[in-house]
Amino acid sequence: MSRQIDTGKNTHRNPQADTQAGPGTKSRMANLELLRCIAMMMVVVLHFLSKGDLLPSLSNPNMGSEGYAAWLLESFCIVSVNVYMLISGYFLCTSSFKLSRLIGLWFQILFYSVCFGLIGAFSGILTETPFDTHYILTLVFPVSMGHYWFLTAYVYLYLLLPFIGRAVKQMSRQQLQWSLALLFFAFCLLKSILPLRLEMDSMGYDCLWYLCVFLAAAYMRRFGVPFLEKKGRGLLVYVLCCLMIFAGILGLRAVYLKTGSFGLMLKMFLEYNHVLPFLAAAGLFTAFSRLKIQGRAAAFVTKISPYTLGVYLLHENIGFRYSWQKWFGSTEADSIPRLLLSTLAAVICVFCCGILIDMLRSLLMKGLHSLLGRIGFYRKLTEKTDHVDTMFRS
Repeated sequence: MSRQIDTGKNTHRNPQADTQAGPGTKSRMANLELLRCIAMMMVVVLHFLSKGDLLPSLSNPNMGSEGYAAWLLESFCIVSVNVYMLISGYFLCTSSFKLSRLIGLWFQILFYSVCFGLIGAFSGILTETPFDTHYILTLVFPVSMGHYWFLTAYVYLYLLLPFIGRAVKQMSRQQLQWSLALLFFAFCLLKSILPLRLEMDSMGYDCLWYLCVFLAAAYMRRFGVPFLEKKGRGLLVYVLCCLMIFAGILGLRAVYLKTGSFGLMLKMFLEYNHVLPFLAAAGLFTAFSRLKIQGRAAAFVTKISPYTLGVYLLHENIGFRYSWQKWFGSTEADSIPRLLLSTLAAVICVFCCGILIDMLRSLLMKGLHSLLGRIGFYRKLTEKTDHVDTMFRS
């Protein structure tokens, strides 16, 4: 990335975006696609640690060495969601709204929600969640029922893309700076410095925080962040912020064990809209934006990265989300070596299975689309969808 003089409408470009695809092909930046894969692996780590009961309570005075190791791993992986949001925002901010993309995403979510939700229920894997009316509604209406909170936030943000996308493209550097400053003060900085819980703080699990990160990614793409663009600074910011997160956790824990105060804030440093996880994500994102990946490695990464969402949709399905951790020995990870080995095994297996299953789903959907294309009613629907897509092209 390079710094540009603000003309009010300039665009910050990454040179790799122009070199990794030939004329007439859709550009995929292998460096950021690799980061997308790593971020999804980090998400698996977070869910393995938390839902596998490998994170001992911070109120427990006897945590053990494996407990400290688990919280340290958590501190370095908590950036994953913000990183994934930054990558999405980085590409969305220059894209036009597509109804076809929204419909395709909705069907992808519905496919995993219904199919694997029923498999989990009828196979006996489902143990922590009752199979009732609420469960069925969650499968059938996954976005509105919050089956996958991340994708609920993403879909709602995508619905706003016709408005915010056009606005971002027209805003000057100063306008974006002030907008970001106000948003981050309200939804990030204020909760990060006050020693209390705010009633309206959703801890980053909503569309509003996604909007903040989207605008930050748009700013980084258009104008860059000079401080982070110097070699090594992005990675340094990531490491330092993650260590500060870990230190903050232990600091609050020490205060709580001594005084009994801040019991509701013990995990504050691990919340997505806290300033440290965001800065760590921005640092890691910038570090990878400078990375150059070419040849077969680039081809391999860009081939599998479109299927990473399937990893999330598979392992976080309500029918599996509290069970798969036991398959990789979460109940037996009573030492640091076992903790690391079981976490590594879980990440590799879950990631690979998710990629392969989503590849098969994609082939199935393409075949179904081709088959339905012979039906006149379906052809009219697709033509109407294409027409709507054309309307929003800028």
